[in-house]
Amino acid sequence: MFEKLNLALFYAIHGSQQPAWRIVLGELMAEWLIMLVPLTLVLLWMSGRDSWRLAALRALLATVAALVLNWVLGHLWFHPRPFMLGLAENVLNHAPDSSFPSDHATIMFTVALVLLRDRAVRPFGVLIGIAALATAWGRVYLGVHWPLDMAGAAAMAALMT
Repeated sequence: MFEKLNLALFYAIHGSQQPAWRIVLGELMAEWLIMLVPLTLVLLWMSGRDSWRLAALRALLATVAALVLNWVLGHLWFHPRPFMLGLAENVLNHAPDSSFPSDHATIMFTVALVLLRDRAVRPFGVLIGIAALATAWGRVYLGVHWPLDMAGAAAMAALMT
């Protein structure tokens, strides 16, 4: 049942045979928006405000914990990426490893959720959250992930925050 839903959602989002500008936009979202995470955490740390530094540290620790669990899950349950099944071109030159859950989305959703819970840094959490949704879309659009990989990443982030 979940695989049929995953496939239907994938076909609704995936951008095969799309104009070059959409592929470039997808690449920007899929690969580069994640740079907002270290930039934001460094900005929070460099602010000198103790509450902002604590929020950055919490976000970092929660993200490390989430990525460790992602690694374990990916080794216990292998799920092929769409391009590995011939459903998409490997536009990003991604390694053919397990797709579930998405590390990119896990990082971004985890940082966003940690920052959203702290009123002092909530605007940063909103920014990262919006970027996380765009990144999730971009990675599915380009065929390196399934929609449920993104849902799994959001669930992992919620579990860690």
